[in-house]
Amino acid sequence: MTENRAEAFKAQIAALSIKDPATGRDRMMLRLGVAAMLIGVVLTVASYFGSNGTTNALSQRDFIVLSIVGLSVTVVGGALFLRYSLAGFLRFWLARLIYEQHTQTDRLLEQDDQTAHR
Repeated sequence: MTENRAEAFKAQIAALSIKDPATGRDRMMLRLGVAAMLIGVVLTVASYFGSNGTTNALSQRDFIVLSIVGLSVTVVGGALFLRYSLAGFLRFWLARLIYEQHTQTDRLLEQDDQTAHR
């Protein structure tokens, strides 16, 4: 009975024509977020060593601006990563919650039918 219910749930999801998020823009944005975090960290660390490696005040200020850009890229990448990784988790969680509620409702209706026939 559980297998039939799972198959029915899969058929209902297929009937909704919901796109598969694993193959779409969500996965690309998740990877972009990870790449932005890595690039931002590398840019910030390189700017730190670059500013310490010179005594020219103008070059040091340029490296400071570059390190601020690196920090900004890191924060934006972290936000992208967090948003799209949570979206995937919450999508799975919602589907599981709907399935469990549907199962619970069916079980309660069966109990109600059994008590009505007594």
